[in-house]
Amino acid sequence: MPADPTTDPILVKRARLARIVSVCQRLGAVLFLYATVWFFIGLSQGYTSTIVTMVMVGLFGGSALLGPAIILGYAVKAADREDAGLSSGH
Repeated sequence: MPADPTTDPILVKRARLARIVSVCQRLGAVLFLYATVWFFIGLSQGYTSTIVTMVMVGLFGGSALLGPAIILGYAVKAADREDAGLSSGH
């Protein structure tokens, strides 16, 4: 019998982690877009130290969020697949 996702503490934590991962992936993508916009501003107007700083903030921030979020996202999906395999008798 499958566990109830609203009462099983592991499934509740996994669902919360999946929501956090989703937010971090979106925010990381936005930061990469931010860096891209600043890169093209610098390309068209010349790179000042401020523009380079904006690009670097976007790249570092996006990388810091996306790296762990991607890994944790795969972990959550693997755990879901494992639970589905166990509940179907495989």
